[in-house]
Amino acid sequence: MMEGSHSEELYRNPHLLSLSGKIIVFNHTPASCAKDGDRGESISHGHASFERASCRFLKAAPRAVAIGGMKTSAHVDIRCKCAVDVQRRVTTPCVLVTRRSEKGASFRYSLLTLSRSNRLEPCFEFTLPYEMKGSVLRGPTVLWSHAGHVFYTSLQAGEVRQRQIPLPLSHCVFGELPLHRGQVFVLGLHNECEDQTTSRVLGYMVESGQAFDGSVVLPLPYVGITRCMLVLSADKEDGALKVAAVAATSHQQLVYFQNGNVKDTCPLPFQLPEDIQLANTGRNGFLFVISFHQGHVCAVWKETFQIASCWSGVSSVHVDDFLGCGTDQILLFFRDGGVKGLPLDHFLITDLCGISYSHGQDTAAPKQTSPLPENNLLTLQALESRLQSGLTVLQELQREVRVKDRVVQQSVQALNDVSSGRELVLTPPEQEGLSALWDSDDESNDEASDDKTQDMPAVSSNPQIDKLWHRIAEDRIVVGVILMIDSSVPVASVSLSILTETGQSSTPAVIQTQSQVLWLPTPCPSSSSSASTLPEPAAKRCRQRIASTPNDLNTCRMAVTAVSRLTPLLNSGCVKCRVMLHYVQRQDAFSLLSSPTPVVLHCGQVAVDIRSDFQTQLLKNPKLKTDEVKEDLLCLLTVLDRWVFHIDSPDHSLGDIDGWIQKIVGCKRVDVSPQYLLFDSAGPSALILLGWRQITPFQGELSVHSSQLQMLKFLDSLLAYLPVSCSVQPVKDKNLPSVTHLCPC
Repeated sequence: MMEGSHSEELYRNPHLLSLSGKIIVFNHTPASCAKDGDRGESISHGHASFERASCRFLKAAPRAVAIGGMKTSAHVDIRCKCAVDVQRRVTTPCVLVTRRSEKGASFRYSLLTLSRSNRLEPCFEFTLPYEMKGSVLRGPTVLWSHAGHVFYTSLQAGEVRQRQIPLPLSHCVFGELPLHRGQVFVLGLHNECEDQTTSRVLGYMVESGQAFDGSVVLPLPYVGITRCMLVLSADKEDGALKVAAVAATSHQQLVYFQNGNVKDTCPLPFQLPEDIQLANTGRNGFLFVISFHQGHVCAVWKETFQIASCWSGVSSVHVDDFLGCGTDQILLFFRDGGVKGLPLDHFLITDLCGISYSHGQDTAAPKQTSPLPENNLLTLQALESRLQSGLTVLQELQREVRVKDRVVQQSVQALNDVSSGRELVLTPPEQEGLSALWDSDDESNDEASDDKTQDMPAVSSNPQIDKLWHRIAEDRIVVGVILMIDSSVPVASVSLSILTETGQSSTPAVIQTQSQVLWLPTPCPSSSSSASTLPEPAAKRCRQRIASTPNDLNTCRMAVTAVSRLTPLLNSGCVKCRVMLHYVQRQDAFSLLSSPTPVVLHCGQVAVDIRSDFQTQLLKNPKLKTDEVKEDLLCLLTVLDRWVFHIDSPDHSLGDIDGWIQKIVGCKRVDVSPQYLLFDSAGPSALILLGWRQITPFQGELSVHSSQLQMLKFLDSLLAYLPVSCSVQPVKDKNLPSVTHLCPC
């Protein structure tokens, strides 16, 4: 923290913006106040970060860069904004300096950007005979409108150019569409007749010059009264543009538009709105933060479209994660109002949901209105997990109590029968879900053979075919087999092959396939976890070893899938195919496969019908929990390519990634396996199956099942959402064979 007159001057009348949870400060240093030896004007900059322990902003040492080109300036104005650099794909702080000559005949503009090395670098300069208003900073490019025309200049252009718009526009409104590559557009009214009685809304993409119907963004009556606008979402469906936006009008209204139609309105408490920002408070929802002329600010809940809070006497307002807790907060700097101190000493940080830090508003002493904020998202997730675990334990205890009650009732009934001389009738233990601790009379004859069968393998150690299914996905067929496997007799090198019926030929043709193996959850009795930890009688252990029921503790469920092209099947005229299972069996898990003997098992036949319904139940309704939906999910996991990425965020927690995928991207959770999220935008070729696993609050693993193009599009959206400090690294080659574990319902 630097002390001195130069630092005090920087923070006394600052121009502020926020980036990555920090406040960046800019200020103009006149020639008379410059350092010795430097008679020219300069722009100073520094940054300040919030420290919760002291409830203050710690200010860093300032730096300065000289600006020249005009000997004397009657007036100097600074505008700073964070703009997206399209070439470098990073958010860059930009400073636009306006210097007016003494006679007011010319205006000289200088654009500077703050590099990653914290240096303010000049980009370009240009001179205009007028003062531009309503300019837009982007990439770094300066856009503005004047006299019904749109102009722009950039480092690549090298000069001021006019964007050729074929039709004249009036009442121009700038905005940006949040598409995969954000595009700046301008809306305006075009008069159809010379008498200006008939008008329509036209929109133009400033960078490409493409025209579109502007009424899908703002309807005609609102273009002339809109003072500022924020586009929330934009997408193209069947060539049509779908837009959701909010606009603050000169009639003191905040209006929500959906595809050009008014969906909701909220009266605003102040006049002359100037800017709209969106704050994401996590599970508490979104807030629109509207700034007004003369230092007024209000916040509006997005869900209810009602006023949340209002403030006055504000010098600047910012939305960012200043506390580093993974969600946004609103930072308001207040005018001192006669109180001694720098502008950064009078502030309020709040999310209107329990987080509140303030300093210098009422007294000179620091004031903390709330304890240190916790990461509410992670806390709630942990509490929900503990609640679910406790509920499961409670249900198991209740089930055991019911079993004990039935045993006590049957014991009392048996005692009454014996004392009354009635015939004793006992219910078989299997009917009550119990296991006998001794053999019945009917099984006593088998006791002599128990020692002989003690060490023998299972009666049938081959995998048991539980179900055979198939799906047609575009030009491919997916065949799947659900197996019941005894884990005490491991199998390896499991795969499927498809054989075509060849008529008179004795040797069937083998279709080339690619197989995958997926482990499935096995339904087990509720008391299996406790029973497996207790010693059992010898007779019971013997019978379990030769059992092959689905509830056997040694039984595992496995899904083996194979995918093949439909062309060989259709060319051969085959309508039925035989499915063969190939595997290698060994006696125990510790034996070496020195000379493995492959085993082939016939699974059944599938009929190929290209006239069947290609729209699967999973795509129709991901909320279903049927066997068909499970098979649809296995089909997608087989057909789609798979990528796995490791995300590391050293500065911000990743607790809201799952919520962003569901709300912003528009995915639906697959209830049959909740670890997956499904995004279906336009048919099977655009399918995306996502899986997000939180490792730590700052690390996670993202799996993407899709085509390569869809994967790149999704990563582009994710990189635009994540902070700049995040790193996304691939952790696995998609071409390597893998075994996937499918979570239970």
